[in-house]
Amino acid sequence: MSAEQRKAGAALRASDGDRDETLVRLHTAYAEGRLTDTELDERIDLALAARTHAELGRVSDDLPAAKAPSAVPAGRPTGRFQMAYKSAVRRSGRWRLPERFTTVIYKGHSLLDLREVELEGPVTTIRVLAYKSTVEILAPAGVRVEAEGVGVSSEVGGVPPVDAPVIHVRGFAYKGEIEAKDRFRRA
Repeated sequence: MSAEQRKAGAALRASDGDRDETLVRLHTAYAEGRLTDTELDERIDLALAARTHAELGRVSDDLPAAKAPSAVPAGRPTGRFQMAYKSAVRRSGRWRLPERFTTVIYKGHSLLDLREVELEGPVTTIRVLAYKSTVEILAPAGVRVEAEGVGVSSEVGGVPPVDAPVIHVRGFAYKGEIEAKDRFRRA
Protein backbone atom coordinates (compact mmCIF):
# COMPACT_ATOMS: atom_id res chain seq x y z
CA MET A 1 0.00 0.00 0.00
CA SER A 2 1.42 3.36 -1.00
CA ALA A 3 1.74 6.33 1.33
CA GLU A 4 -1.05 8.08 -0.59
CA GLN A 5 -3.40 5.11 -0.13
CA ARG A 6 -2.66 4.99 3.63
CA LYS A 7 -3.26 8.74 3.91
CA ALA A 8 -6.54 8.45 1.98
CA GLY A 9 -7.68 5.56 4.22
CA ALA A 10 -6.90 7.56 7.36
CA ALA A 11 -8.93 10.49 6.05
CA LEU A 12 -12.02 8.33 5.45
CA ARG A 13 -15.03 9.19 7.58
CA ALA A 14 -15.59 6.80 10.49
CA SER A 15 -18.92 5.00 10.76
CA ASP A 16 -20.89 4.14 13.90
CA GLY A 17 -19.63 0.57 13.44
CA ASP A 18 -16.01 1.79 13.36
CA ARG A 19 -16.56 3.72 16.60
CA ASP A 20 -18.22 0.65 18.17
CA GLU A 21 -15.23 -1.54 17.28
CA THR A 22 -12.93 1.01 18.90
CA LEU A 23 -15.12 1.09 22.04
CA VAL A 24 -14.95 -2.70 22.30
CA ARG A 25 -11.15 -2.54 21.92
CA LEU A 26 -10.92 0.13 24.64
CA HIS A 27 -13.13 -1.80 27.07
CA THR A 28 -11.20 -4.99 26.40
CA ALA A 29 -7.97 -3.15 27.19
CA TYR A 30 -9.57 -1.81 30.38
CA ALA A 31 -10.74 -5.29 31.40
CA GLU A 32 -7.19 -6.58 30.84
CA GLY A 33 -5.77 -3.83 33.08
CA ARG A 34 -4.09 -1.89 30.25
CA LEU A 35 -6.08 1.31 30.90
CA THR A 36 -7.09 3.07 34.10
CA ASP A 37 -10.63 4.34 34.75
CA THR A 38 -9.56 7.87 33.83
CA GLU A 39 -7.80 6.80 30.63
CA LEU A 40 -10.83 4.76 29.59
CA ASP A 41 -13.20 7.69 30.20
CA GLU A 42 -10.98 10.07 28.19
CA ARG A 43 -10.61 7.64 25.29
CA ILE A 44 -14.34 6.86 25.18
CA ASP A 45 -15.06 10.58 24.78
CA LEU A 46 -12.48 10.84 21.99
CA ALA A 47 -13.79 7.71 20.21
CA LEU A 48 -17.39 8.92 20.30
CA ALA A 49 -16.31 12.31 18.91
CA ALA A 50 -14.00 10.87 16.20
CA ARG A 51 -14.95 11.70 12.63
CA THR A 52 -12.18 9.93 10.70
CA HIS A 53 -10.28 6.65 10.82
CA ALA A 54 -7.14 8.61 11.73
CA GLU A 55 -8.83 10.08 14.81
CA LEU A 56 -10.03 6.61 15.86
CA GLY A 57 -6.52 5.23 15.30
CA ARG A 58 -4.99 7.80 17.66
CA VAL A 59 -7.41 6.66 20.41
CA SER A 60 -6.29 3.01 20.31
CA ASP A 61 -3.04 2.73 18.34
CA ASP A 62 -1.02 1.93 21.49
CA LEU A 63 -3.24 -1.08 22.30
CA PRO A 64 -2.84 -4.64 20.99
CA ALA A 65 -5.04 -5.75 18.10
CA ALA A 66 -8.39 -7.27 19.03
CA LYS A 67 -8.35 -11.04 19.47
CA ALA A 68 -10.90 -13.36 17.95
CA PRO A 69 -13.51 -14.39 20.55
CA SER A 70 -13.03 -17.83 22.03
CA ALA A 71 -15.71 -20.15 23.33
CA VAL A 72 -16.27 -20.07 27.09
CA PRO A 73 -16.89 -23.48 28.68
CA ALA A 74 -20.35 -23.89 30.24
CA GLY A 75 -20.63 -22.93 33.91
CA ARG A 76 -17.61 -20.60 33.93
CA PRO A 77 -17.90 -16.89 34.55
CA THR A 78 -17.93 -14.81 31.37
CA GLY A 79 -15.39 -12.25 32.57
CA ARG A 80 -15.51 -8.57 33.35
CA PHE A 81 -17.15 -7.27 30.17
CA GLN A 82 -20.33 -7.72 28.17
CA MET A 83 -21.70 -5.97 25.12
CA ALA A 84 -24.88 -5.90 23.04
CA TYR A 85 -25.03 -4.31 19.61
CA LYS A 86 -28.59 -3.74 18.39
CA SER A 87 -29.69 -6.71 20.49
CA ALA A 88 -30.35 -7.80 24.05
CA VAL A 89 -28.11 -9.44 26.60
CA ARG A 90 -29.15 -10.98 29.90
CA ARG A 91 -27.06 -12.31 32.78
CA SER A 92 -28.94 -14.06 35.58
CA GLY A 93 -28.86 -17.05 37.86
CA ARG A 94 -25.87 -18.05 39.96
CA TRP A 95 -22.61 -16.51 38.75
CA ARG A 96 -19.52 -14.81 40.16
CA LEU A 97 -19.45 -11.01 39.74
CA PRO A 98 -15.90 -9.62 39.65
CA GLU A 99 -15.02 -6.48 41.60
CA ARG A 100 -15.04 -4.52 38.31
CA PHE A 101 -17.59 -5.25 35.60
CA THR A 102 -18.34 -3.24 32.45
CA THR A 103 -21.35 -3.43 30.16
CA VAL A 104 -21.73 -1.53 26.89
CA ILE A 105 -25.12 -1.55 25.19
CA TYR A 106 -25.69 0.08 21.80
CA LYS A 107 -29.33 0.38 20.65
CA GLY A 108 -30.39 -2.59 22.74
CA HIS A 109 -31.36 -3.84 26.18
CA SER A 110 -29.48 -5.42 29.06
CA LEU A 111 -30.66 -7.13 32.21
CA LEU A 112 -28.09 -7.80 34.92
CA ASP A 113 -29.91 -9.90 37.52
CA LEU A 114 -27.64 -9.91 40.57
CA ARG A 115 -30.09 -11.50 43.01
CA GLU A 116 -28.18 -14.84 43.06
CA VAL A 117 -24.73 -13.48 42.28
CA GLU A 118 -21.56 -14.26 44.26
CA LEU A 119 -19.66 -11.03 44.89
CA GLU A 120 -15.85 -11.32 44.66
CA GLY A 121 -15.25 -8.49 47.11
CA PRO A 122 -16.88 -6.07 49.56
CA VAL A 123 -17.09 -3.30 46.92
CA THR A 124 -18.13 -4.01 43.33
CA THR A 125 -18.07 -1.37 40.60
CA ILE A 126 -20.31 -1.79 37.57
CA ARG A 127 -19.52 0.62 34.73
CA VAL A 128 -22.33 1.03 32.20
CA LEU A 129 -22.47 2.77 28.82
CA ALA A 130 -25.99 2.78 27.33
CA TYR A 131 -26.35 4.41 23.92
CA LYS A 132 -30.04 4.61 22.95
CA SER A 133 -30.53 1.63 25.28
CA THR A 134 -32.01 0.48 28.55
CA VAL A 135 -29.93 -1.29 31.19
CA GLU A 136 -31.70 -2.83 34.19
CA ILE A 137 -29.68 -3.95 37.22
CA LEU A 138 -31.56 -6.04 39.78
CA ALA A 139 -29.77 -5.76 43.10
CA PRO A 140 -29.62 -8.61 45.62
CA ALA A 141 -31.09 -8.23 49.09
CA GLY A 142 -28.75 -7.00 51.81
CA VAL A 143 -26.43 -4.87 49.67
CA ARG A 144 -26.02 -1.12 49.47
CA VAL A 145 -26.39 0.29 45.96
CA GLU A 146 -24.70 3.59 45.13
CA ALA A 147 -25.54 4.97 41.68
CA GLU A 148 -24.01 7.92 39.87
CA GLY A 149 -23.65 9.27 36.37
CA VAL A 150 -25.80 10.66 33.58
CA GLY A 151 -29.13 8.95 33.03
CA VAL A 152 -28.70 6.67 36.05
CA SER A 153 -31.47 6.11 38.58
CA SER A 154 -31.74 3.92 41.65
CA GLU A 155 -34.75 2.55 43.50
CA VAL A 156 -33.64 0.04 46.11
CA GLY A 157 -35.70 -0.37 49.28
CA GLY A 158 -34.70 -1.50 52.73
CA VAL A 159 -31.81 -0.51 54.94
CA PRO A 160 -28.76 -2.76 54.54
CA PRO A 161 -26.47 -3.46 57.49
CA VAL A 162 -23.52 -1.13 58.06
CA ASP A 163 -21.04 -3.79 56.90
CA ALA A 164 -23.12 -4.77 53.84
CA PRO A 165 -21.37 -5.26 50.50
CA VAL A 166 -21.53 -2.25 48.18
CA ILE A 167 -22.45 -2.28 44.51
CA HIS A 168 -21.37 1.00 42.94
CA VAL A 169 -23.05 1.70 39.57
CA ARG A 170 -21.25 4.29 37.43
CA GLY A 171 -22.96 5.00 34.16
CA PHE A 172 -23.60 7.15 31.17
CA ALA A 173 -26.84 6.87 29.22
CA TYR A 174 -27.30 8.77 25.98
CA LYS A 175 -30.94 8.74 24.87
CA GLY A 176 -31.47 5.78 27.19
CA GLU A 177 -31.62 4.83 30.84
CA ILE A 178 -29.76 2.85 33.47
CA GLU A 179 -31.85 1.60 36.40
CA ALA A 180 -30.60 -0.06 39.57
CA LYS A 181 -33.52 -1.58 41.49
CA ASP A 182 -34.45 -4.49 43.73
CA ARG A 183 -37.52 -5.73 41.84
CA PHE A 184 -38.96 -5.92 38.34
CA ARG A 185 -41.09 -2.99 37.28
CA ARG A 186 -44.79 -3.77 37.28
CA ALA A 187 -46.48 -3.20 33.91
